[in-house]
Amino acid sequence: MQPIHTVHDFFLRSGAQLRLFHMGRRVTPFGLDTLAAFENGTLPWPQPWRSQARMACVFTLGDSPEPIIWFLAMPLDEQGHLMPAPRDAFVQRLLETLGRIVERQNQAEDGAAENLMEGNPLSFEPSLPFRAMLHARATRAFDRPASQHLELVEAYLQGQQDEAHWQALGLQGMADYVIRQDTEQSRQLADRLDALPSDVVRTLCYCLEHEPLDESLVIALRARGEAAAQHGDVETLCACVRAVGTSVSDTTLKWYDALLADTHASGPDLLAAMAARGWEHLEDAERLPRFLQRLAEHPGADFLALVRDLALIPRLRLPVLMSLREAPADSAIGQRLAALHQA
Repeated sequence: MQPIHTVHDFFLRSGAQLRLFHMGRRVTPFGLDTLAAFENGTLPWPQPWRSQARMACVFTLGDSPEPIIWFLAMPLDEQGHLMPAPRDAFVQRLLETLGRIVERQNQAEDGAAENLMEGNPLSFEPSLPFRAMLHARATRAFDRPASQHLELVEAYLQGQQDEAHWQALGLQGMADYVIRQDTEQSRQLADRLDALPSDVVRTLCYCLEHEPLDESLVIALRARGEAAAQHGDVETLCACVRAVGTSVSDTTLKWYDALLADTHASGPDLLAAMAARGWEHLEDAERLPRFLQRLAEHPGADFLALVRDLALIPRLRLPVLMSLREAPADSAIGQRLAALHQA
């Protein structure tokens, strides 16, 4: 048996049926080849979050009936590459119990695999929306049924359920709906979005932000977000901004540009929402400097943290650094940078 030096090696040698998911900026699948390239140092992590490569490893071993889930957060260096020492310690811990985990094909084995994460410094607890979206994606990937909450959510969102009972809708049902909806359901949701309670819209947005959306739904989310802004509902506005961030859409780009052009609209919460879920739209020669300018203008915004976070994203690193270097000394960006140097 060849030696095991990485997490990639472990899954390759174990024969596990594996699905990997990003758990940092969005819950999206990725391949074992991405993990291999990241661990051997040839690839910076594509979706860094808080200087970590956050992932979920969902797998079965042998005849195990239920998937095992490991949540791993591997530390990154300043260029988004793996810091190997914590990973190496985790792999060593794996090797110490590998024989027991691989050889025993029963419930005790499952417990051993899961208990391996207890007290593990690389493990983390995802937020509830991220857990719900992971469960929705994993059940579909492993050809398992959706949660029992899906039927109620479908009935409600299609107008077949008493609207007074919306509090009974479960987050998991919302996540399952988003992952399994077809084009017709998406358009039905767009038609109903304006009539839904704000709590329902926000919960939906926490799930929609992980999926590319039909254009009709993007348009409806912009309309709902703008209506929320007019009523001072910043939370719903930001939720809608995050929800459209995954979608490559002219509507999304025009909305982002309009928000960045409005000094009153582009507050710290909104800018954080754009950076968290709509970072791909910032890869633009005009939009990125405008975003950084707005960020620098707000004393309540954590300028340094957000800039560092964006600079870890491989495709944004150079554009962010160039925008900072080219900012005039008397601009808000220049003044922020000067203050940081003096601190």
